[in-house]
Amino acid sequence: MNSPQSPRGNKVSTFILAVFVTVLTAVSAAGCAQAPEAAPSEGEPAEIAEVPGTDLHRLTLTEHAVERVGIETAVIAVDPQTKKLTVPYGAILYDSSGKAWVYANPEPRVYVRQSITVQRINGDVAVLTDGPPAGTVVVTTGAEELLGTEFDTAE
Repeated sequence: MNSPQSPRGNKVSTFILAVFVTVLTAVSAAGCAQAPEAAPSEGEPAEIAEVPGTDLHRLTLTEHAVERVGIETAVIAVDPQTKKLTVPYGAILYDSSGKAWVYANPEPRVYVRQSITVQRINGDVAVLTDGPPAGTVVVTTGAEELLGTEFDTAE
């Protein structure tokens, strides 16, 4: 039989519902209060600064970021026969318009993208007609990650 609840039944139902909501809220709040604190932030893995007068950026990585990316470098050389600049082919990046770049490493943990002009490729060495001077340290492994860092976070 379906009979309407008595006023006393409504009060009991309301009381039970209120207790349930109170307990649920208390458990939720207690659970939040006991959550472990996040580890202190060590900062961003890379600091990005504009290079004045250009649309390039200077990337400064933390030591941990350099290790994690596995950055390796080589030095731009001069071919003794042709007197042209040479760079390992693995150091070269191409942008969406086909322009060639390398990341120079002017000081520890600092990287700046620099334009190059490739004359030809000889195996794993690129011969350049224009680029940073001989002796410039360039990234041979990890340059793709630097490019991603420069464009994904730069404004």
